[in-house]
Amino acid sequence: MNSQARPRVAVGLQWVVGLALIVESLRLGLDPTAVRHFAQAGMPLWMRPALAWTEIAAAILFLVPFTTVLGGYLLLVIFFFAAALHVLHGEYDIGVLLVYSMAVLASLAYRGGTRSEVAHDGR
Repeated sequence: MNSQARPRVAVGLQWVVGLALIVESLRLGLDPTAVRHFAQAGMPLWMRPALAWTEIAAAILFLVPFTTVLGGYLLLVIFFFAAALHVLHGEYDIGVLLVYSMAVLASLAYRGGTRSEVAHDGR
């Protein structure tokens, strides 16, 4: 991939992940099926909207240029706790959380890497 396409690809990944997380979090927060799932899993009912709205806020921060790093780290913390909750309740299918985590990490790594590359390349 040429160096001119990399910034567009990184921003594209960031936006796809951020928007997908907002949509999935809205489902978690508003879908009646999620309410039943949480009740069946024995989790407190307050936890579902708390997770959903916190994740939405973090995803929005991840999409705003000045708060991308903060939003990315908040998302990673949320994913960690969500994965731990799933595993503690016997649900080991956390692959989507791992993929989202790696996409956020890739976005953050590229964001940090572009500044150091610019300094080293002299551009």
